[in-house]
Amino acid sequence: MFSDAPFKTMAVIAALASSLCAGYAASETASHALASPDSFANITDVEKRSAAIFTELGKVLTHPRCTNCHPAGDSPRQGDNPRLHQPPVTRGADGHGLEPMRCHTCHQKANFEPGRMPGHPEWHLAPREMAWEGKTAGEICEQIRDPKRNGGRKVEELIDHIGKDTLVGWAWQPGFGRSPVPGTQQQAGALVEAWVKAGAACPAP
Repeated sequence: MFSDAPFKTMAVIAALASSLCAGYAASETASHALASPDSFANITDVEKRSAAIFTELGKVLTHPRCTNCHPAGDSPRQGDNPRLHQPPVTRGADGHGLEPMRCHTCHQKANFEPGRMPGHPEWHLAPREMAWEGKTAGEICEQIRDPKRNGGRKVEELIDHIGKDTLVGWAWQPGFGRSPVPGTQQQAGALVEAWVKAGAACPAP
């Protein structure tokens, strides 16, 4: 007589695998979430609340998707375990590379999946004075609120820069198996806004 036992066993295995994958995906999503500004409402000291909000934002700013393009030197880095860009390139006078190898030579207007090549119309390195590589959230905070080291911006302008700029937004949609920065760009923008409204205080370096 024909037995359906093997099929039942396979169904159980498939169900378990599906459950495990769903659990893993949920834990991954949770681990990559950003706390909302409301999460810090219980901190009554405004300066401490502002610093705590920036510490949360620091999960984004210290991530390789950001620091790879805010390098300490003149060459970008690549990967989740940052390594020097290959082929070797340098920033050039305007951050868009040297004349023989401009950034847009390889990095086109959008990610090119067949070549594992990230892309955006304005792909370039952040200015030297905006280097974040190897810095703590507190050090980046002091830097990011200084107009001499943040591209000449007032802290209020950082709300839209981090929360809406499409080049910044690439970090949430990097493609090709690269890990995105935590949360969403909208959530990051909300954290910046809350940080500014609470006085733009910085956590300890």
